[in-house]
Amino acid sequence: MTDGKNGLTYASAGVDIDAGNALVDRIKPAAAATKRPGVMAGLGGFGALFDLKGAGYNDPVLVAATDGVGTKLRIAIDTGNFDTIGVDLVAMCVNDLVCQGAEPLFFLDYFATGKLDLDDATTIIEGIAKGCADSGCALIGGETAEMPGMYHDGDFDLAGFSVGAMERGAELPADVAPGDVLLGLASNGVHSNGYSLVRKIVEVSGLSWSDPSPFGDGTLGAALLAPTRLYVTQVLAAIRAGGVHALAHITGGGLTENLPRVLPDGMGATIDLGAWTLPPVFRWLSDQGGISQPEMLKTFNSGIGMVLVVAPDQADAITALLTEAGETVCTLGHVTDAEGIAYTGTLA
Repeated sequence: MTDGKNGLTYASAGVDIDAGNALVDRIKPAAAATKRPGVMAGLGGFGALFDLKGAGYNDPVLVAATDGVGTKLRIAIDTGNFDTIGVDLVAMCVNDLVCQGAEPLFFLDYFATGKLDLDDATTIIEGIAKGCADSGCALIGGETAEMPGMYHDGDFDLAGFSVGAMERGAELPADVAPGDVLLGLASNGVHSNGYSLVRKIVEVSGLSWSDPSPFGDGTLGAALLAPTRLYVTQVLAAIRAGGVHALAHITGGGLTENLPRVLPDGMGATIDLGAWTLPPVFRWLSDQGGISQPEMLKTFNSGIGMVLVVAPDQADAITALLTEAGETVCTLGHVTDAEGIAYTGTLA
């Protein structure tokens, strides 16, 4: 090859391969800390290997999930606070996996940006590793894509992919019946859904991310970046104790859309809206945006991040187990033989 007279390089086009390699070196300790039985190799290969027998499975069924954190990323970017957005990414995937009855086994991330900032990327991926470690899930690979011209300065996108497993025959939902009790687990704020509406409400409120939060401590931006709760280890313990017939992760669509996804045709549920107290962040969003109760219940988790459908004779024992694990548990209602969600009372 002849030398081009302009001496162009990939770096001069905006892609720094050395920075990407440096990032891999920085995050190796965080990824190594998530190692669990079944992991066969660390970062750096063309693919990641996982041994299901090494993880203790005899006749496994695999379950896969992928997700992102939506426009919550915009708040993280605008505030420069990247400590917890990686936890959100993991939670959105692994909380879905346990709803199928699966134990999350491993996780891969996709991080795309216009120009790689080593410090910010390291913080983000260390957050991903923390979410994995707290879920018993190994971070075994990922992709960092530096794509100049695709993203504005400072912008980036995140996606996550997780695979879990359960022994054949242990899939959920199963055996849901009228009279089953609905147990709600408290959320930790807005989690990672509804942020397009959140951002619109903040815009019309006239507040900035750096203003004091009107519903809690710290700044508004920091309060709205509270990370999505991880329910994995607690819920898996409840499943293994027996009596759990179904689980619903309350994400986009709220209680109204997500609970029916795990109920058989011809069945529905009655939910008492007075069974829990609406957290201050949702009260502020509702008041500031003039949002109706049906819209709140269809857009946000409204304080309930996960719902367990359990056998009536096991409800007390499962409540005790989850409470001991640190969950705030409330009895929301029960399964009925009429389709749809019937709400009683009001959010308070």
